[in-house]
Amino acid sequence: MENPANYMRRALELAELGLGSVSPNPLVGCVIVHHDRIIGEGYHQKYGGPHAEVNAIQSVKNQDLLSEATVYVTLEPCAHYGKTPPCANLLVEKRVKKVVIAAMDSNPLVGGKGIEILKSAGIEVETGLLEAEARWQNRRFFTQIEKNRPYVILKWAQTSDGFVARKDFSSKWISNPISRQFVHRWRAEEDAILVGKNTAYYDNPSLNVRDWRGKDPIRLVIDPQLRLDPQLKIFDQSIPTICYNLLKNEQDQNLEFVKLTANFHPKEILADLQKRKIQSVIVEGGAFVLKNFLDAELWDEARVFTGSSRFREGIEAPKMHQSPDRQISIQDNLLSYYFHV
Repeated sequence: MENPANYMRRALELAELGLGSVSPNPLVGCVIVHHDRIIGEGYHQKYGGPHAEVNAIQSVKNQDLLSEATVYVTLEPCAHYGKTPPCANLLVEKRVKKVVIAAMDSNPLVGGKGIEILKSAGIEVETGLLEAEARWQNRRFFTQIEKNRPYVILKWAQTSDGFVARKDFSSKWISNPISRQFVHRWRAEEDAILVGKNTAYYDNPSLNVRDWRGKDPIRLVIDPQLRLDPQLKIFDQSIPTICYNLLKNEQDQNLEFVKLTANFHPKEILADLQKRKIQSVIVEGGAFVLKNFLDAELWDEARVFTGSSRFREGIEAPKMHQSPDRQISIQDNLLSYYFHV
């Protein structure tokens, strides 16, 4: 007996494989079923490359079966010409029997137009299967479209007594090696990474992906008076980097200086990132920057490592005014996830 939910779950699994590679496009997976047998699968693998439906159709060995097949897709097929032709038109061209869609696309360029194309061609369309799961998977995409800003993830490590650094701003090492590998995986999944001037100065971080495979995020640093040493790793121009400041707008190869109007407000930085089609940003510190995002309520997730060490005094960790939504143990560390509703 055919189980539509299982086919959509498989499509969601496929879609997840594109994480970190398709932004600013959404994650999309597609499964094609003929008489309760999967005959084709695909997902959106890379920005600018073929969409999920194209890859799935191309994987079908006997194209004659498509006219009796059901296509399960995690997001409404596109109806506009972008980097690739509309997927809705391709499904019509292949005369598929039915299309089951998890979530509608809230992008104004699509917004029901894909479904309209399918229905007007006589293709049966069903929507809403595992919609909540599909929207959660594409929370970065939907946040950018619906809230007009990137998806914001706050991340920090704190001691068991609630400090992110010692009085001299040193913090090595609160989290253990496995926790730090988690962080490198997260960096590979997001478009950009942000730190304040104290983190850049005292930690001299590279802010790249080392203990995981994937692309480096765009580096962002806040340095209001441009007092940071140009020899810091963050300015080595190995990765595109934006320095937000109060003094100048300037481009120097891979390093861009962007002048802000206010000393620091997350809203202004997020507005600039939105213009650049940066879909997500992970904020890695320090405490002042993290607190500003929390106070402005401009965050979507917080991922907090609590280590076993105690500093007894130092720079206090940001305070969360809600209980964790999820917690996992990583050896002697506790990872807490908070979701901002």
